[in-house]
Amino acid sequence: MSDTSASGVKHGFQLKSASVSMTALELYYFDNDEFEETLKDKISQAPGFFRDIPLIISLEKYEGLDSELDFFKIIGTCRRNNIHVIGVRGGNDDQRRLARGASLALMPGTGQRDRAHETGSAPEKAEATESPAAPAPQAAPEATPTRIISQPVRSGQQIHAPDGDLVILAPVQAGAEVLAAGNIHIYGPLRGRALAGIHGAESARIFCQSLEAELVSIAGHYKISEDLQDNGWKSAVQIQLRDDLLVVTPLEKA
Repeated sequence: MSDTSASGVKHGFQLKSASVSMTALELYYFDNDEFEETLKDKISQAPGFFRDIPLIISLEKYEGLDSELDFFKIIGTCRRNNIHVIGVRGGNDDQRRLARGASLALMPGTGQRDRAHETGSAPEKAEATESPAAPAPQAAPEATPTRIISQPVRSGQQIHAPDGDLVILAPVQAGAEVLAAGNIHIYGPLRGRALAGIHGAESARIFCQSLEAELVSIAGHYKISEDLQDNGWKSAVQIQLRDDLLVVTPLEKA
């Protein structure tokens, strides 16, 4: 349906803000053959997780030569493996110029975002000429919505809580996927994939009664089944992010 403005003119679209879960590839140096080999190896570990994902190339820790940085080859390799590079994060002026030449979006690095917030123009304080008025009462913040699922999540299903926590009162079967902006609580076995903090919330956690997962992820950091079996496998655990590493710890029984 077309949108009609106040003037009566019809428009074929609207522009709205959107939160999209994206994965960052943190690049340290670039060698085309090694890049493709490593990428295929990562995809083989969790093919369902990587298929058709949007990808950002992070240059914040890049140590290679700018002359070796070939975004066209990176884009081509990723496309052959069903991954879509949409932009770069961070980088110096020359690196960002190369990215722009490859039609990639330019995103500020973490440090750049912090500096932008610090240097943002703030209104100057006016000299007080009258007694300051009492501050207006602030409205209580709205509670973050929690999605509750009482049925088993079966193979091929995807359950999504885009704004808050996700609570599942049943098993998550192999081949199923559950995602949440906040925490994920699973009161049963987790046999599929669980992705918490999908918008970048590094404080998010995953709780489950039996860890048997194909993949777990918090804020883009992930571990696959083989990485999980040495710690807490088939027991009640919580999974959290510490110093960019996923840590699995047992849940204390009451």
